[in-house]
Amino acid sequence: MSTFADFKAQAQSSGAKTILVNGALSGSGTVEIAPHKTIRGVGAGSGISGTTLNIEDAKPANVIIQNMNIRGVRGNDAIQIENASHVWIDHNTMSSTIENDPDHYDGMLDITHGADYITVSWNVVRNHWKTSLVGHSDGNGGEDRGHLRVTYHHNWFDRTFERSPRVRFGETVHVFNNYYSNINNNADSYAIASVMDAGLLVEGNVFENVRQACWSKSGYADSGPGRLVARDNSLTGSGPCEADGTVAAIPYRYTADASGTVKASVTAGAGAGRI
Repeated sequence: MSTFADFKAQAQSSGAKTILVNGALSGSGTVEIAPHKTIRGVGAGSGISGTTLNIEDAKPANVIIQNMNIRGVRGNDAIQIENASHVWIDHNTMSSTIENDPDHYDGMLDITHGADYITVSWNVVRNHWKTSLVGHSDGNGGEDRGHLRVTYHHNWFDRTFERSPRVRFGETVHVFNNYYSNINNNADSYAIASVMDAGLLVEGNVFENVRQACWSKSGYADSGPGRLVARDNSLTGSGPCEADGTVAAIPYRYTADASGTVKASVTAGAGAGRI
């Protein structure tokens, strides 16, 4: 696809399709991505800006978004996943600009309304306030409990001043082998928050110049405390990763890299143009 109109038509059409995005497309409004779509950028410079990519009401969705340059959307989410499952967000570069108003952009990648089985891997997320919210409100536990099972691994979060991620109710959310840098805009800056009885396993991550690596026992803002288990994280010039309680076992096989290798592997391999 080399025009936004063609991209939108194909993304919203029925049936299984691989959609190759060639070039930097710009649009507006929302693209409702239908199930069974793979959206992949061609080369290192392809992607989309100005529009929200919405994956909603599909279990399973079977959607992949890969090798794309994605810009934050003023007043809206760039990617939103709602009541959908089986989504893979991989090797994208997602960026905005840091504005004085934290609400200038909304989320970069928000996962809400009982979404499930989401993997976020090998992405670069840079210069964004409200990065990735898992569970949209403190009052939605009835829909979200037992769901919101999300894995974040080998992502580079740079100057993402909050919500990388912030999780309500989800268990287990697995955050491993990510690199966090320069999350230190003000006293409220933080990387990870587990709130409203969410259960997070945070392991093998690297935090450099991060005001607060993790919140859990203290809650965050108006949200009550969550649970967080921390293993083998490296903190340099950073506030602590607050841990509390226990979490359910990870339901898949994996091998976490030692934290000492993570910065080099993530900075070399994450983002668009690296596959």
